[in-house]
Formats: sequence, structure tokens, C-alpha cells
Amino acid sequence: MANPKEIFVEDLKGKDEIISFFMVKAAALKVDSRKKEYVDFTLSDKTGDVNGKKWDVTEEEKPGLSAIKEGDIIKIKAQVSDWQGQTQLRVLKIRKSTPADGLEQGDYIKAAPEPSDEMFDYIMNVANSISDSDFKNITVTLLQRNMERLMYYPAATKNHHAEYGGLLWHIKRMLMSGEALCSVYKFLNKDLVLTGVIIHDMEKLNEIDAKENGAATGYSAVGQLLGHLVQGAAMIQELGRELGISDEKIMMLQHMVISHHYEPEFGSPKKPMFPEAEMLHYLDIMDARMFDMEEAVHGLEPGAFSDRIWTLDNRRIYKPTF
Repeated sequence: MANPKEIFVEDLKGKDEIISFFMVKAAALKVDSRKKEYVDFTLSDKTGDVNGKKWDVTEEEKPGLSAIKEGDIIKIKAQVSDWQGQTQLRVLKIRKSTPADGLEQGDYIKAAPEPSDEMFDYIMNVANSISDSDFKNITVTLLQRNMERLMYYPAATKNHHAEYGGLLWHIKRMLMSGEALCSVYKFLNKDLVLTGVIIHDMEKLNEIDAKENGAATGYSAVGQLLGHLVQGAAMIQELGRELGISDEKIMMLQHMVISHHYEPEFGSPKKPMFPEAEMLHYLDIMDARMFDMEEAVHGLEPGAFSDRIWTLDNRRIYKPTF
């Protein structure tokens, strides 16, 4: 059955009022400055996410709205507005979809542009190509032990690579860039760079809570209390000793993980202190920003500007006419 969706997230800009189906990514009952209750939604489809508000919730509306959960597909009538440079929906009417609508949840899930099994095979082939036996062993072991979850896991709860298979997509493109840049900066230890890329975000599998449809539902307790940098350093020490890897190599990999966010305000207690760790940071930030840039211009008319992108310092990104 053809998807009966009237409009997609990427097409909202410039619209005044819409009627369409979306998947609920998050929903929370809140209270505004007037002490009035409202529901704050994150709504999504294959093209992206958008914030929606159902203002002035009445007692009669509460039971129906409370029944709407993450993962539900809903049909809404809404006004489209711009709030602080971001597209927002003012929900006027809302109902859950029914079997008669002929919809499937998979139609509303944003996914990486390549099949997960193909991305995983690419990454595993790179791991198997690593010459250093210790680095090869730790990367292959991690990939094998986490294969099932890697197939669907996002790389974030929102922003870059927050999509089905997003973590694999992030790792794959970083590997492609890393291999190319190691051919330019020939003094780099390529095995160390590639190993750092494969393991640097692996503990996001335990930091983020995600469903098998790729939707992140938040952060785990250990994710909130420690985060994937600290978790990653602990994991490397435990696995490295299990595999008989030298203390120096374990320490180097731990440093790459804890330093790849670069700044203390982003979670890194140390800045990179050897070239391969520095390269890992730039590979990571380049892929994240290029992802956000690509998302910003996707669906834009030539000559138009995007909404403000928080991860890009609230810049509005321009799509040229040529």
C-alpha cells in the first residue's frame, strides 16, 4: 500500500497548516509559564524530526493524549511556525493511527543510507586488514561481540547519526576518511588510527538506550553517570588484558577514546597527546559536522537557508543555486 503521508518533515518549511502522519519519538506532559498543561512532542519520519506542541490540554483530552507513547504513529492537523529559527508544529487535532490507515512503523524510521550488513562487512574487512595483531584482535573481537546491536544502533539520541544503523554509518565514513588521510600524512601509524576509529564510540551501545527500530529512547544509568568516554576507557582496559595486549597499547587506545571530544566541556579530560589521537578527533568532528551540513541542506530549495542548526553554532546553512 502506498504511504498516505501528505507531507514530510523536510517539506514543512514555508507551509502554514498541514495534515499528516508522523511517528512519536518522544512525548511529555509539561506545564507552561501560565500553569497550563501542554504536550511536548518530538515527531519524526524518514526525512527527520520536528518539535510539536499541543497547547492548553483539557481534562477531557488528557486520557487520549496520555495513551500516546513513543513509537506510535499519529495523524495530526497542525499549524507550522518558526520559533527561534526552528520549525515547530502547533498541534490542533491528533489521533493514533489504526490498521485501516495501512501504515507500518518502518515507514517512519530514519535510517542510514546503506544497508547495515554491508556497512558492518566493510568495517570488519578494515579490521581484518590491520597489520598489528593486537589492534586487529581487539577490533575484530569488539565487532563480533557487538554485531547484533550494531546492526540497528544510532550514534546519538539526537543530532548527528541519530538514525537506524547510524553508529555503523559514522564509523564507516570515518574509516574511509582515515584511510585517505593516512596516505597524505604518511608518518601516522595507520593501524592505530583505524583501531581508534572502530573503538572510539563503541560504548555508545551501553550509553544510549535504543530500540531495535533504531530509535533512541534516552540514556542508560551508566551512560548518564559515566558516559561513553569513561565507559570506553574501562572497556579497553578489561578487554585488552583479556586479550593479552601490552599496557602501553591499552593506554594509547584509552587516551584516544577519552581525548576524542577534545574539550573538557564536551567530556574530554585530556586533549590528544599524540598524532593519531589528534587525527581521530578531527575525523570524528568532520564526519559529525558534514552529517549535520548534509541534513541542513537536504530538501532545501536552491537559494534558501536552513533553520538554525544548534550543533553548527546556530548557523543557518545556505544551499547555492548552482
